[in-house]
Amino acid sequence: MLKRKKESPELGGEQLFRKMPGQNEVNLAQLMDGYSKLLIDDPVRPFREENLQAIENNVDYGVLAALDGTWVSYNVNYNKNITQPSLASGIHTTIMPSPGTNPGTIPGKFAFDSEEYIEKLTFSIVPGGVRNRGGASELFCGAVKYEQSIKSVNTVKGQETLKYTPIHEENGMYLWLSDVYNHAATKESIERDRGIHAVSTEDAEKYGYTGEYRDEPLVRITPDGEENPKYILLSQLQPGQEYYEIIPAQEIKPGAGVDGPYFIPDYSISRSGVIPHGSTITLLGDIVPQNIADKTYYLINGSPKFPYGKEAWDTNHLSISRTMGNAGVTPDNIIDLDQPAPAWVHETLDDKNDQGSNKIYTQRILADDLYPYSVRPDLRLRDTLRGQEVSNYVHVRMSSKMKTGAQGGILNVPFVNRFVPTVEVDMNMWIETVIENGKEILQLQYEQIVFFEFDFGNDGGTTSWPHIQVNTLRKLEDIPEDQRKVIEEQFFNSAENTGTASACPYHKG
Repeated sequence: MLKRKKESPELGGEQLFRKMPGQNEVNLAQLMDGYSKLLIDDPVRPFREENLQAIENNVDYGVLAALDGTWVSYNVNYNKNITQPSLASGIHTTIMPSPGTNPGTIPGKFAFDSEEYIEKLTFSIVPGGVRNRGGASELFCGAVKYEQSIKSVNTVKGQETLKYTPIHEENGMYLWLSDVYNHAATKESIERDRGIHAVSTEDAEKYGYTGEYRDEPLVRITPDGEENPKYILLSQLQPGQEYYEIIPAQEIKPGAGVDGPYFIPDYSISRSGVIPHGSTITLLGDIVPQNIADKTYYLINGSPKFPYGKEAWDTNHLSISRTMGNAGVTPDNIIDLDQPAPAWVHETLDDKNDQGSNKIYTQRILADDLYPYSVRPDLRLRDTLRGQEVSNYVHVRMSSKMKTGAQGGILNVPFVNRFVPTVEVDMNMWIETVIENGKEILQLQYEQIVFFEFDFGNDGGTTSWPHIQVNTLRKLEDIPEDQRKVIEEQFFNSAENTGTASACPYHKG
């Protein structure tokens, strides 16, 4: 979790988020100023009820404050090696079970779909902090709602106009972990929440304790088996004195909880989303730091870095997972995604030129019209950045399945869970400052990889199938007029746009 330093009174104390004079957009450099990692030995602030309203009114939204507003697809293609003009900024790759298959039968049969898409993504800040009470720990979150609508973009033979088809709807909420407080017991809270008799006659009868009420354990100091056992309060126990039995207390003392343990979350951001196929997701994550000369930076200068050439063949970002084979790739024979696809991609494969059926398994992915993006979609993000001047960015990484620490999760309805169980969601998001004509423009890029599991490999192992989405977004006023017209027609003006997605890639015909 990240914490933010206190600002001087001259600057007006802790501010929700800051803007440059005369600017409408949030300035990333100012927004991210003063953040550092929260550690166990950092000071913990005490919570007091009389400060509740002030805390809620001044909750932090972190980098999520930069997302507030409506973002739409921004389409450019600076990669001159791609001769086919892009129809839209977003690309998805989706792998689905082939008709006639069932889980555990007929391995290797799947349908592959890759399309370009346009998108409207709206973020809305929820005013006031969200309070989570955990006894001795109090956590306050800054909440940001989101709504996402996506339409695929395709050409239709014999028609000049493009076909826009709704394929995805989603809504949910991002949370920024704003502040953690220690809420120790007080005399007033104890009296209000006691919930038991003030005087326990059982304590006097069994243990000889005659106080008004007991707020600490009793311990027996006479050995086992002795008659007339003697009990004293834990606070009366002398250093090194042995005891043989503990009688817990049902009451607590004023100040209880101040000595910890303290809640130190290992994430700063969570995302909860509802997908209409029947999946509900919770992702956890944080801002990815950059370490330079023993210093940690959460705002990174320059542009996000993506690989070129053979280095781009990284199965963490490919629509070909490790469990699907590797398209014939070996350490000595790596496919260069910045070159035309290998010749075998367009050949008829058989047992002679494809021993073990490794290539035919993934041939259609490399032969797709959207190659190389059909293989590694985030190269579209890279190529969008080629002709841009990016001064700085914030990189957010989230997952439903972390390697260590706190875990998110996914819940699926029975149909999805049985036939195409969604088991993991990983997301990278870059919030960037682009300089154009001397003006700062915020740009949002993301890569989301959803893993399905269906069918089994020849050895009985489970196959993981990546469903990848990538897109570049800007605010509506920051995209060219011709693109703005399309976005407005498809998402804002048409009456038919009030419906929900009816042709999502999961079951698109």
